[in-house]
Amino acid sequence: MTASDLFVSAEGAEWVSPEPGVTRRIMAYLPEMMMVEVAFEKDAIGAQHSHPHIQASYVAQGCFEVTIDGRTETLYQGGSFIVPPNLVHGVKALEKGRLIDTFTPHRAEFLR
Repeated sequence: MTASDLFVSAEGAEWVSPEPGVTRRIMAYLPEMMMVEVAFEKDAIGAQHSHPHIQASYVAQGCFEVTIDGRTETLYQGGSFIVPPNLVHGVKALEKGRLIDTFTPHRAEFLR
């Protein structure tokens, strides 16, 4: 599938667990962009990684330690960060929380 429906209900999105204490669901996507909700248990780690996509993330709930290209900041609800292509980045949930991640272009590997 190359795109989601134009409207996606919370019940219509399937949760997957890519790492211990981390679950995510695709909210909506087109080939050019994807929005993903990611839920973290306290102390869960989004492991350091890189990808060719631009990523912008919004802290919808909780508190996260975010590292991008060796720089670490603590972000609280309402904070955000952006990751240029190919920079190594990762997060640690300092408390239970949720991120809303957007990617351009979409993450095709999330659709498999």
